Amino acid sequence: MTTPHRAWLLLPAGASLLVGLDAGLLRMGVPAPLDAAALPDVHGPLMVLGFLGTLIALERAVALRAAWGYAAPVLLGLGGVALVAPVPPLLGRMLLLDGTVALVAVLVALWRRRRDDEVLVQVLAACLAVLAALAWVRVEASVVVPLLAGFVVLTIAAERVELARFHLPRTAGTTLLWLATGLALAATWALVAPGPGSRAFGVALLALVAWLAPRDVARRTVRSTGLPRFSAVAMLAGYGWLTVAGVAWAVTGVPTTRAAHDLLVHTVFLGFAMSMVLAHAPVILPSVLRRPLPYRRVLWAPLVVLHAGLAVRVCGDLVGQTRLAQAGGVLTTVALLLLPLTAAASVALTVRHPRSVPA
Repeated sequence: MTTPHRAWLLLPAGASLLVGLDAGLLRMGVPAPLDAAALPDVHGPLMVLGFLGTLIALERAVALRAAWGYAAPVLLGLGGVALVAPVPPLLGRMLLLDGTVALVAVLVALWRRRRDDEVLVQVLAACLAVLAALAWVRVEASVVVPLLAGFVVLTIAAERVELARFHLPRTAGTTLLWLATGLALAATWALVAPGPGSRAFGVALLALVAWLAPRDVARRTVRSTGLPRFSAVAMLAGYGWLTVAGVAWAVTGVPTTRAAHDLLVHTVFLGFAMSMVLAHAPVILPSVLRRPLPYRRVLWAPLVVLHAGLAVRVCGDLVGQTRLAQAGGVLTTVALLLLPLTAAASVALTVRHPRSVPA
């Protein structure tokens, strides 16, 4: 598939991001460009499956190098768009379900090539996404948060181990698989028994971070410069927020207030997931689009604003200050808008001044 075709596949993900951010502002009670009553209810699925899911599926389809593999990002992207389009709500949910099933098929095909444990963990993660999409047909989106969190966390953890296999012992993949199985079982348990299941999920998150973070090469590359240092800072900050989420889930179980729910959700999906997206963007996007995305210091802008905004938002949730939480939410929204802008600016500068690309 040519580069322009791949670029078109990113458009539905971008639409899900923009509308999802709009829905997030509405959930916080902040004025937003689009003010539809149904938008806040689809905020989570838009961001996790419509945006992150499409990016993950596209990257895996590129790795598979088979035309049928692109069905996964296409279905997930269309599902995100359908959630906010004037069509029956069930259509968007079914498209997302079909997209997650297609993603499982892509990952199984990748696993059959080398039968690596890291890819098997990604298969397990995608199965959680299938279960979340299936359950969302009948229940509210807030009920499937542990499943969606498990999908994102396990996918990223498997990618980290896969990329660092030469720095880890041979048993790392097997250890990750056992930890992933425990986390997946806890996320599924939280669906049928929210109280104990959610606490078990928090403990499983902490176990995964306690094993993975000390072994991540980011602990060494953070002392470097340029892109290695930028990526390392983003990854280590992500592990920090995932630790906060694990502790909060283990202690509180099912959140009983909106502030507690927001803290759990955004420490995982913003603090961890989006920080990891920023860390890997200069490496993953060129492989998908076949366009260079060199490191430039402007990439620090969305990273710094993201974590500063999330810290303000979490503080506001903890002390019960709605205005403070709203201010932090606006900052994280700005950070996510800065990500594509800074990436596009970096690519444009490279095209115009190819000799100015940093080493």
